Amino acid sequence: MPDRFAPISAKCPHVLHGGDYNPDQWLHSPQVFDEDMRLMKLAGCNAMTVGVFSWTALEKADGQYDFTWLDETMDRLAAHGVFAVLATPSGAKPAWMSEKYPEVRRVKADGQREVHWFRHNHCRTSPVYRRKSQEMNARLAQRYKDHPALLMWHVSNEYNGRDCHCELCYQAFRTWLKNRYHNSLDELNHAWWTTFWSHIYTDWDQIRPVDPTLQGLMLDWQRFGTDQTIDFYRNEIVPLRELTPHVPITTNFMGFSITLDYWKFAPEVDVISWDSYPTYSDRPEGWLSAVNTSLVHDMNRSFKGGKPFMLMECSPSVTSLAAVCRLKRPGLHILEGLQAVAHGSDTVQYFQWRKGRGGNEKFHGAVVDHYPTEHTRIFGEVTELGKILARLDDVVGTTTPAQVAILYDWQNRWAIDLTEGPRKEKKDYAQTCCAHYRPFWSAGISCDVVNEDTADLSRYKLLIAPMLYQVRPGLAERVEAFVRAGGVFVTTYFSGVANESDLCFMNGFPGPLREVTGVWAEEIDALHDDETVDIRALEGNPAGLAGTYKARILCDLLNADTARPLAVYDSEFYRGRPAVTVNTFGKGRAYYIASRNDERFHADFYGRLIADLNLRQALGGKLPDGVTAQIRTDGKREFIFLLGFNRQPVEIPLGDKSYGDVLTGETCAHMLKLPAFTVRILETNGI
Repeated sequence: MPDRFAPISAKCPHVLHGGDYNPDQWLHSPQVFDEDMRLMKLAGCNAMTVGVFSWTALEKADGQYDFTWLDETMDRLAAHGVFAVLATPSGAKPAWMSEKYPEVRRVKADGQREVHWFRHNHCRTSPVYRRKSQEMNARLAQRYKDHPALLMWHVSNEYNGRDCHCELCYQAFRTWLKNRYHNSLDELNHAWWTTFWSHIYTDWDQIRPVDPTLQGLMLDWQRFGTDQTIDFYRNEIVPLRELTPHVPITTNFMGFSITLDYWKFAPEVDVISWDSYPTYSDRPEGWLSAVNTSLVHDMNRSFKGGKPFMLMECSPSVTSLAAVCRLKRPGLHILEGLQAVAHGSDTVQYFQWRKGRGGNEKFHGAVVDHYPTEHTRIFGEVTELGKILARLDDVVGTTTPAQVAILYDWQNRWAIDLTEGPRKEKKDYAQTCCAHYRPFWSAGISCDVVNEDTADLSRYKLLIAPMLYQVRPGLAERVEAFVRAGGVFVTTYFSGVANESDLCFMNGFPGPLREVTGVWAEEIDALHDDETVDIRALEGNPAGLAGTYKARILCDLLNADTARPLAVYDSEFYRGRPAVTVNTFGKGRAYYIASRNDERFHADFYGRLIADLNLRQALGGKLPDGVTAQIRTDGKREFIFLLGFNRQPVEIPLGDKSYGDVLTGETCAHMLKLPAFTVRILETNGI
């Protein structure tokens, strides 16, 4: 990884600040356009996303194009020194197209074709929709390829892998299956274990992905959804690559959204971008949403080996689709924006710039409210953030070195969600990964996120793989090599259970990981929500465990082969069985945590690993609850973002070092006072 990456676009080597701008919604009120430009300048916006859902405004009927309003918008932006992240409009198809070409509408699993409604609901296989999308994008690229406002392409919007069960998709799926299984139904039937309930397929046309009792089938259907979406995206960008080869391309991801495998999608885009909409409660631990969001930020930074990403969407105030639309408390918007920058974003962008008067998101947060004035609390915070971002040119392109990796894998999550048992609810794969990430966040330790297939594990001291249910070919060998060379590996209950087709391993769980972990999981017990099992730390264990902990939801019943027990179950019929183990393997070691444990366990366990491995902490020690510190560096200068999601003021010990405050120029030493919902950006020199 280089010490510094180039800016997202050389045309604007600054932190990008702006949002979704929809002038096509205001063509009946043209007086707002000059006011928009004035307000953008006041808010410090330098890049606006234009045209996301504008298909009908550009093509009112089949072949009847009118780009007048977009021409004027692009010219107006350029005249005011603002760049355009120009979108392609395929995220919402026109009503006239749905009527004229019914095949562009998705089909439900029961065979009924959807009506024209909602958005993101086109058939990805439809030749008509592919042709029309490419025609539209060719016109956009040809028209604006030399326009001074054009900064980058925003292709479609929030692609999803939701199902379309039309015959076009079924035929494409069957072709996909033939490629995957070497045109062999015997191979497919074995992989899906179709002898169960006499599901054996004797003809490819018999295959319909509507049977959840065949987990292998439904797992492949989800993989196909990703591959078909990527194929649709590749079709979309053909004219963009041909006509604007030097203009970067992105499409906005959606965090832990389950419908697409973003590890597969990431190589297809030039720059990663994602849409972040956390919610914070008024409870004492409401700040835990910041932990989850930070993990997703880290994942988006990790998709391209540490290359800075884009925060493409966030709300400057409320998120209208939340169950309870709480206002952001003063300071929280600035904090969230700089949280993204701290974890590797080179942009802070909003949905949306100006609130619409109607439609499904008319109450969704915006920079400019229904009363369009700069004299609002939200506009003031956006403006303050714009001033801060304008001072962070030296941060653009910097990297975030990490010694710890968390393994989060979409195909693994799909397999966990699809399998029957050991519980129907609260399998909680993503939440479990966040729970294992939390101790590092709280200690100011940067983490990367990796998947099963592509990560270079040699870069890390510690690899954590919670609930690694599915182990695909090659992973176990890479983990063994990592540990043998001195790395530390941590995995948990419900790991090493099944292969890539969801067939259970026959050598005892954790399957291919059994040798490196030195344990055999004989059974797994599922607990009711209100049940707990005691875990007792063994005297003299080297893992920092002490006393008794509470386990919930899932408990593996372990046998220690070559592993050493560090803690045991202290209740239930499996009392005395190993609950935490360590296995020496080559120069390294592998830990197995057999149950879903409480936060105190994670704090103790990972606290000792942090000390044993001498992991770099941004400010040298554990921080108060709700506070983290994250580093960005160019190899010579370090920028430490101290982020306080705490609801009360706290004091941060700085030890013997002193720091310069990037924004105020003050020197900070000994103890730093951090008010609620506050960011400080500190700098050290001479790393």
